[in-house]
Amino acid sequence: MKILISRFIAILLLVIPGLAATYGFLEVKNALFNFFSGFGNDEITPDFEWGRFILGSVLFMAGVGFIGGWIFFRDRKRNYLQPRFRKKRPRPGS
Repeated sequence: MKILISRFIAILLLVIPGLAATYGFLEVKNALFNFFSGFGNDEITPDFEWGRFILGSVLFMAGVGFIGGWIFFRDRKRNYLQPRFRKKRPRPGS
């Protein structure tokens, strides 16, 4: 039972940033779409939704950065990376 709970928590640690990145992407997309679609309507002056755009950008970058960092450090631990990304080992005698 203990391993089941720990695996569930591990899945949640990846799903929550993934959902945040998805929501952030959708907010950026909606802000851009609303701005550019406003040019077709002569009755309104299109204005850019900076709050929605910045919030979406932050959520997207944080989610993608967390998942990318998790994959990078997991691959480093399992020695799947190229030599330039591996941990530097101190040379003996220096």
